Amino acid sequence: MPEGDSVWHAAKRLREALAGRVLTRSDFRVPRYATTDLTGRRVTESLSRGKHLLTRVEGGVTVHTHLKMDGAWRVRPAAARLAEGHQARLVLANDTWQAVGYRLGVVEVLPTGREQDVVGHLGPDLLGPDWDAGQADEAVRRLLAEPGRPAAEALLDQRNLAGIGNVYKCELLFLRGVHPWRPVGEIRDPAGLVRLAHRMLDANKDRIGHITTGSRQRGEEHWVYGRGGRRCRRCGTLILRADHGPGPASGLGADPEARITFWCPHCQPAPEGPPAEPAP
Repeated sequence: MPEGDSVWHAAKRLREALAGRVLTRSDFRVPRYATTDLTGRRVTESLSRGKHLLTRVEGGVTVHTHLKMDGAWRVRPAAARLAEGHQARLVLANDTWQAVGYRLGVVEVLPTGREQDVVGHLGPDLLGPDWDAGQADEAVRRLLAEPGRPAAEALLDQRNLAGIGNVYKCELLFLRGVHPWRPVGEIRDPAGLVRLAHRMLDANKDRIGHITTGSRQRGEEHWVYGRGGRRCRRCGTLILRADHGPGPASGLGADPEARITFWCPHCQPAPEGPPAEPAP
């Protein structure tokens, strides 16, 4: 599932291509909205809220989309041929640009005044325009509301803070030396963890991909994520991976990616946790 910085970047591209321009085409390829036609209306804004995308159209209408596991928005010149048309779920175009949403997990149209129906449950948005010290404090409060919850699971719950996916979950816990199964209430400096999360997403929001090590070299972008069975870049210990298995009340939905956790058992000492074997 795309991380919050990737969704923020998608919103920026949609805004640059669509905002302020009148739609000459709106093609909803989902049964519920197959007859919806927004042509002739001006797009006023496109923004992200955590991992949700909200594209506002004049007349008080919002198009809400979510990429889920493998969705993507692609922006091309209006005259370009539509690639992989059978995977397209939504096309919004004007005289200059076309934005095509492929394999979107959620496509819906709702009154702009009811956006809170779909994003009101989210915690503070790490890349939101209103992010400040008060938002950071609220994120810490929400994380600690269930102190016995495993840190990895609490970070992924978008009701606590919005924007963290599996990549940042693993990388944040490594950088702070926190074992994934350590109760979140035992984290020594939860405020520092939240501040680091904001800095990492903010540093990556204007590029494709996530770099947490500071190295742009291919294969050197991450500390532990995707590196099961390989040596820790800091201490040389084998990186472990395990199925985290969030419960039904975790708020994580059915995202299978969220179940895989990578960590260094030396740099992130365990209180107690399920046994795991190095990945082959």
